[in-house]
Amino acid sequence: MHDTNPLPAPPAAAPPVGPRSFWRHVVGSLRGEAHDYTSLPLPTAILLLAVPMVLEMGLESLFALVDIFWVNRIDDGWFGATPTHGAAVAAIGQTEGMLSMVYAIAFGLGMAVTALVARRVGEGDLPGAGAAGSQAIALGLVVGGLLGAPAAWFAPELLAWMSSGNTNVIEVGSGYARWSMASTVIITLLFLQNAIFRGAGDPMLALKVLTVSNGINLLLDPCLIFGLGPFPQLGVEGAAVATCIGRTIAVGYQFFLLTRGSGRIKLERVVHFALRPMLKVLRLSVGTIGQFLIGTTSWLFLTRFVNEFGEQVGAGYTTGIRILMFALLPAWGLANAAATLVGQNLGAGRPDRAERAVWLTGLYDMALLAVVTVVMELFPEFIVDAMASGEEVKVHALATLRICASGYVFYAWGMVAMQAFNGAGDTKTPTWITVWCMWCLQLPLAYTLGFHTELGPNGVFWSIPIAETVFAVVSVVLFRRGRWRTVKV
Repeated sequence: MHDTNPLPAPPAAAPPVGPRSFWRHVVGSLRGEAHDYTSLPLPTAILLLAVPMVLEMGLESLFALVDIFWVNRIDDGWFGATPTHGAAVAAIGQTEGMLSMVYAIAFGLGMAVTALVARRVGEGDLPGAGAAGSQAIALGLVVGGLLGAPAAWFAPELLAWMSSGNTNVIEVGSGYARWSMASTVIITLLFLQNAIFRGAGDPMLALKVLTVSNGINLLLDPCLIFGLGPFPQLGVEGAAVATCIGRTIAVGYQFFLLTRGSGRIKLERVVHFALRPMLKVLRLSVGTIGQFLIGTTSWLFLTRFVNEFGEQVGAGYTTGIRILMFALLPAWGLANAAATLVGQNLGAGRPDRAERAVWLTGLYDMALLAVVTVVMELFPEFIVDAMASGEEVKVHALATLRICASGYVFYAWGMVAMQAFNGAGDTKTPTWITVWCMWCLQLPLAYTLGFHTELGPNGVFWSIPIAETVFAVVSVVLFRRGRWRTVKV
């Protein structure tokens, strides 16, 4: 029978974290200090894990935000660029919609790796954690190669489908789409190797990697888009080239950190092609891959629905979603902290502490997104004016921000509960919740509200907070039943 105990109270016995202690812990976290997350007071453990994870996820979303900023400047005519009237931004959004399938697989594999590594670390088996990491990297090479080659080859055709055959978008964005799809193996490795760091309790290393990668992207983006200095003028394609270069260098840096043993784990072999352990990682990741594939295919269809209303609407939606993701991904960082704490504490035989960590992390995440909601509802014009070009694009970007942000406090609990299930190795439960909420609720609702009411594209936008709110409520109810406590990985 499932555990039906009432919601446990926050760990009152933990010493309070005062201002001095708070900043001391933040500094220690950013220095990459090693800690035992199965024995620290929970507020301290969450803080030490979450600070670098929040920054890491913010940096991950910065790639897309920087691309959108500079590509919007094409339409402003900066450095003599020829305006594309929203086609360049729409091409980025539609390519990201396709690339989200790659992110789903990479993120799903990464969650399985985080669960395995965290469980081994909690058990005190560091060699076993390292072996799991080596096998995950080998699996990433195989999966990334199999996905990337055909996606890069058929990139223009895929973009044509996403844009409903819009010739302007296809002409402007085919190069961007091809470069982005060709980088699939790099994206997969970047996610997996950062997942190893997170599972080991070394989130600072993942943060260092993304800092390097984003720094390179920030420098190269305007140079390659507008042909500054000795660089060629590649237009929107230059944004993809800059991102690919930054991510490739980051993957090389990850290899260096893992083989050097800069954190808890040192890989004796960076790549280990062992069929049985690789299949174990793959089996464990089926659920998490399914979750993110379901979510991203739902987003893919939402993008397709929005594009039916024209280029300007699609560009506005793309800009709004990019801004929202930048605000939302730090909250994913907090949720990832819950996954690590659940995995390590279950490995140490402390399921009650694992559960308390989830409730406390959920409260922190909800407070964070409540602040974001206030900003998005009251002051979105300042953000959109800095990111978007064209009045109609701005109108739809504002609508996307305000409507989607209305459900942010619920998103917090949905993210934390989902990552808690995954950190425990229970990937089936969140997969089924995602199927029902995204495919059976969100997509039919988006189509109905968008095309059969007067709401138009705003109807598509409204399906997002409605479905995410239902997802959060169902996830929390099922988490309280406690079946995740008994999962073996």
